[in-house]
Amino acid sequence: MKRLVFLFALSLFLTACSSWSGSSILANPPALPDKGAAPELKNEVWINADQPLKLAELKGKVVLIDMWTYG
Repeated sequence: MKRLVFLFALSLFLTACSSWSGSSILANPPALPDKGAAPELKNEVWINADQPLKLAELKGKVVLIDMWTYG
């Protein structure tokens, strides 16, 4: 009986999700303005890098930028 109730609830959930996703705001996101090319990286000291990094060396790679400072 519990399995039947679970399958019924799951089917209702999936039906609701499929009908809701079509009207989602994420289906048609607003266009972002073009801010031009990224400025060149100016740091000379990098953690976990032997030499200074340049944008041209990072082209086509996924880059995570974590900015923080000592306060």
